[in-house]
Amino acid sequence: MKTYITIFFNSEGGRPSDVVDELVQLGFQPISGPYDMVYEWPSNADVKDAINFADQIQMTLEGLGVFFKIETVA
Repeated sequence: MKTYITIFFNSEGGRPSDVVDELVQLGFQPISGPYDMVYEWPSNADVKDAINFADQIQMTLEGLGVFFKIETVA
């Protein structure tokens, strides 16, 4: 399973480098292409894990003035 994230920055929000650093601390890796970063799950992860991870992402990005979209695929 993989979770992809797309980040929408705001000129009044946090610096892109700071946002990326926060997401790397969660385990995301920057990639090129249609998504900004990817998180690769261990083989035993399930949908509930992905929902809890979405909560962690939201708490991590709170206050940085960015919007994000995630997509988790098997």
